[in-house]
Amino acid sequence: MKSVGLLSALLLALLPLADAAPFAPSTVSAFGAMPSSGAKSAPPTETSAAASSSSSSPELGKPICAYHQVTIPTSQPGPPRQKISVEDLTPTINSLLAESGMRNGVVNVISRHTTTAITINEWESRLARDVEEYLLKLAPPDERSSAETAREGVRYLHNDIEERPDGEEEAERCRENGWDVDDPDELRRWRDQEPINAHSHLLSMLLGSSESVPVVEGEMVIGQWQSVLLVDLDGPRDRTVGVQFLGYE
Repeated sequence: MKSVGLLSALLLALLPLADAAPFAPSTVSAFGAMPSSGAKSAPPTETSAAASSSSSSPELGKPICAYHQVTIPTSQPGPPRQKISVEDLTPTINSLLAESGMRNGVVNVISRHTTTAITINEWESRLARDVEEYLLKLAPPDERSSAETAREGVRYLHNDIEERPDGEEEAERCRENGWDVDDPDELRRWRDQEPINAHSHLLSMLLGSSESVPVVEGEMVIGQWQSVLLVDLDGPRDRTVGVQFLGYE
């Protein structure tokens, strides 16, 4: 389910783009989701029924292409201390799906942070603690980290803050994000706010940043015990995810 780009490209190729409504993003909270505006109607098309259903060919409704930026409040007490936690996104996605009116298609979910991940598995509190313990064994925090689980003798190059930005390309990326690192005082402020969190980045890369889930007859096609999960690898903090619906009413 990681092939977000491929699935989206295939689905978009099927959409009657000439009649589709303009892309209409929206920003919502997990506790107050707002649906995007509907698309213009398009001529119905036919598709073959699934092998497990009847032999009839149902008609597809209007095409849907809607994006939501969703705030996910942390369930853990603060302050941020590089703690790993797991949040269940499934109720939020189901709510947005119902409001979208999409019956068949795909929902893409993507993390908007470099120290969070998206995965599909069981949501269970004791398993969430197992996830934290296991991941910290794979990539323990730097000995210079403020994390309670910092391990002596562990060091990552990314955490050599005084050596960054490393080159003009990285300096330009800082400028593009609002940090004038050519000014010594501003450079000092940028370095002071940089966390010692290389292990969080590495774990995010291992877990992946997105999932793509089929939607059939208005429901996500996931197993009985499966949930779409946000794994915060540098928290606890409120986070944001992107949720995109591509399909038909």
